[in-house]
Amino acid sequence: MCPKKGKATMAGAVAQEREQVAGVRFQKVGKLYHFDYAEHPGLKQGDYVIVDTRRGRQMGQVMGFTAPDADRSVRKILRPATPRDMVLRQHWEAQQDEALAICQTTAASLRSMSEAKFVAAQYNYDGTVLTFLFSAEQKMDSAVLQKRLQRRFDARVEMRQIGPRDVAKLLGGFGACGIERCCSSFLTDFSPISIKMAKAQGISLNPSEITGMCGRLRCCLVYEYEQYVEARKQLPRRNKRIGTPHGEGRVLDQLPLLDAVRVDYGEGIRKTVLRADIIPLEEFRKLAEKAQAPCDRHGDGSCECGLPAGQRVADQVNARVDAPPAGQATEAKAEPKSAQDRPRRARDKQREGAPRSSRRRRRRRGGRRGKKTSGSPSSEGRKPE
Repeated sequence: MCPKKGKATMAGAVAQEREQVAGVRFQKVGKLYHFDYAEHPGLKQGDYVIVDTRRGRQMGQVMGFTAPDADRSVRKILRPATPRDMVLRQHWEAQQDEALAICQTTAASLRSMSEAKFVAAQYNYDGTVLTFLFSAEQKMDSAVLQKRLQRRFDARVEMRQIGPRDVAKLLGGFGACGIERCCSSFLTDFSPISIKMAKAQGISLNPSEITGMCGRLRCCLVYEYEQYVEARKQLPRRNKRIGTPHGEGRVLDQLPLLDAVRVDYGEGIRKTVLRADIIPLEEFRKLAEKAQAPCDRHGDGSCECGLPAGQRVADQVNARVDAPPAGQATEAKAEPKSAQDRPRRARDKQREGAPRSSRRRRRRRGGRRGKKTSGSPSSEGRKPE
């Protein structure tokens, strides 16, 4: 291999590696932030690193590598975390519950913060920054509380107001489905959710069925919303008249999971019809008109008019019944001709009727009995008296 070509290939690989950025996460279930790891090419997925953020130096875990965003500049990773950093992190995490209790006691003495609900206290890995997280229905000014807490702690104190979804994410727990909440298990970002999503999926609008533990609409309403919208586009709208194998009817409801609609035929008759069996109304009415129109080809065998076979047979029977009397005369003339070919005795039998034939049959039986008696061996061997 050419040395120049090999050097060019290695240079391209190094450049490609430098174009990669590392995704770092600071919480168990949180957003990924991208950092440049060009100065530390030996990093692997799962390693802990120290990075510089707007909230000071933080420790995070490398979750993966990806291509950088051209429209956004990324900061560099300062260094990999050491065992000493891990011990410091565990030490300050153990102090968080005590700091939260002090904050709640201090806030209770302030009238301006009486409605605030403090959820968590978070130290950074070396204890230089302490952040208190709280929630409230309205925007609250926490400047006075922040000054009082700053006197109690050596770390820099910060106050952050979060929403009810973030509160549920921090607290964790189980949802109405019986498994761990989505926000505390895998959701890294909250999507906007509206009541329209519940209506599109046919879910009951009962607040207990569509709201989560946070008091807001459930995050799972957005999971299958797009699939329901696409499925409903393929089905006819409500109150639209359509044709079906059962007749013409009005669409009562769409059933996207079954790919079908509920149709009302009137007089209390309602049926479920698949989308594949739906006939456009114009085409259905044309078929109905064609089925009701008269046809002259019923007597010629097969017919494509759309009428059932029983109707064609009925038409043929009616045509025979309504035939002219001339045909009946022809059939009457043909009957004596066939009768001339019969024997004379059979013809007399037909004219005289059944009683006479029965008498002849009895006479014939009697003659046979006489012959049989006279010709029997017992009569021949009998001696005269």
